[in-house]
Amino acid sequence: MAIVLSLVSALAYGVSDFLGGIFSKRASAWQIAVVGQSSSTVFSLAVALVVGGSPTGRDLLFGSLAGLGGGFGAAFLYRGLSSARMGVVAPISAIGAALIPVAVGLLTGDRPSGMALVGVVCAFPAIALISRVVDDDPAHRGGVLDGVLAGVGFGMLFVFLGQIGDDAGLLPLAASQGTSIVAVIVTATVLRQAWFPRDRAAWAAVSMGPLGATAQGAFIYATHHGLLSIVSVISSLYPASTVLLAAVLLRERIHRWQGMGLVFAALAVALVAAG
Repeated sequence: MAIVLSLVSALAYGVSDFLGGIFSKRASAWQIAVVGQSSSTVFSLAVALVVGGSPTGRDLLFGSLAGLGGGFGAAFLYRGLSSARMGVVAPISAIGAALIPVAVGLLTGDRPSGMALVGVVCAFPAIALISRVVDDDPAHRGGVLDGVLAGVGFGMLFVFLGQIGDDAGLLPLAASQGTSIVAVIVTATVLRQAWFPRDRAAWAAVSMGPLGATAQGAFIYATHHGLLSIVSVISSLYPASTVLLAAVLLRERIHRWQGMGLVFAALAVALVAAG
C-alpha cells in the first residue's frame, strides 16, 4: 500500500509541476504559487472536514512547518520552470526532496530491507541522469539554482509531513497548505517580487489545487504504511512524469541519459516494492 500511495503522490506532483511550468510562462511564478497553494488549501480543508480525524497540537505544528518548506520549494520551483526547461528544474528539485528525508529517516531508525535499500540507491542516479544539464544556457543555470532551492524546501516538507500521526486525518494537511501561502508571500516580498494575482492568466493555477492536495495527502498516508526513507524516494520520482509530459506535449527532447534515468527509476520502484 505504501508503494502505491507513493506512486500516486509522485504522479500528482509530476502533473502539478507540469501545469505549474505551463502557467508560469504566462503569468508571474509567484502569482501562480499563491493561487495554486490557496486552491490546495481550500480543497484540503474541504476534504479534511469530510474525512475527520483527531489531530493533536503536535500534528498541526508539523503540518504548519511542512507548509513553510513546501511554500518555499513551490515558489522557487515555479520560478525555475518559468525560465528553464521542465526537464532540468523539476528533476533537480527531486534530489533534495529525496536526500533530506532519507537521511533523516535513517538517522531516526528506519531500517529498510537489503533489496529496498538497493532500490533507494538506484533512485539517486535515476534523478541525477534525468536532471543532467549539458549546455551553458544562462536560463538553464538559473534553473539549476532554483531546482536546488526547491529541493531543500520539498525535503523539509516531506520530513515534517512524515511526523504527522496516523489518527490525525487531513486537517494538518490543510494547515500545511495554508502556511505554504505565507511562505510564498514572504519569499516573494524579500525578493521584491509581485505576488498578488492580478493577472487573469494566474487564476488558471486554481486547477492545480486538487493535484497538490492529492500529492501531499497520498504522501502522508503512505508514511503511515511505510518507512519515510522509502516513501520519500518513491514520491521524489515525480520528475519522470513531468519529463514525459514535457516530451509528449511540448516536444522537449528526452536525451539518452534521461532515458537511462527513467529505466533506473522503474528499477528503483520495482526493487523497493519487492523488498
